[in-house]
Amino acid sequence: MADINIVQAHSLTPERAREAAQQVAEKIAREYGLACNWDGDVLRFERSGVTGALTLGAQQAAMEIKLGFLMGAFAPSIRAKVMEKMQKVFGSA
Repeated sequence: MADINIVQAHSLTPERAREAAQQVAEKIAREYGLACNWDGDVLRFERSGVTGALTLGAQQAAMEIKLGFLMGAFAPSIRAKVMEKMQKVFGSA
């Protein structure tokens, strides 16, 4: 099992941070076939072999992804794509 943890600082309002999180979620949901849902300030997502959460804080967004054995082979690629997207949507403020 591979774990990916990414923390991205931001200076967004809570509403803008949620919009940014939704952008990240929609992108990874399309690419990896994930089901996403909000639980307060935590966006949870899953599919067979993948579970994770994007937690919004006042000044940071933290992504935690757990990959099953088969998806673990793609961990470096997934990490790079998710990190790039988070930097783009949260770091542009």
